[in-house]
Amino acid sequence: MSRQNELIQHIPRLRRYARALTGDVARADDLVQDTLERALVKLDLWRPGSDLRAWLFTMMHNLFINQIRAGDQAHCELDEAADLPVSGGQADALAVRDIHAALAKLSSEQREVILLVGLEQFSYAEAARVLGLPIGTVMSRLSRARERLRGHLDGQAVLKLQVVK
Repeated sequence: MSRQNELIQHIPRLRRYARALTGDVARADDLVQDTLERALVKLDLWRPGSDLRAWLFTMMHNLFINQIRAGDQAHCELDEAADLPVSGGQADALAVRDIHAALAKLSSEQREVILLVGLEQFSYAEAARVLGLPIGTVMSRLSRARERLRGHLDGQAVLKLQVVK
């Protein structure tokens, strides 16, 4: 299988992750396109036998962070999911809407970890490599993200910790 075909196989996962990161279909598509363009240009740098998926997700994560730093996506909203019409009897659609709303309330750092581990099925070590973090940081962010997500979904007020100097 050619390298380009291997890239194509990962597009649905890249789109899903980008949409969850940005909360916007158009920005997600732009992020995927930027990621794929960069991947094609740097494809010779990818080592066959290594995890192409992790390489692509790392590239996407770095592009996303660069866009935030540049001010292109200073505020990521997933609230559009709350405005989706739902016909009676569609409990699954309501649950998905609630999950989107709860994810929107997480910090971007917590949302990235929970999406990589929970949605994309990355191991802690893989997520740590993608995000450029120590595995312990991934584990603690995931734990806090799950706790906050649970609190939001249960309708409980989530305590915000403040840094004390």
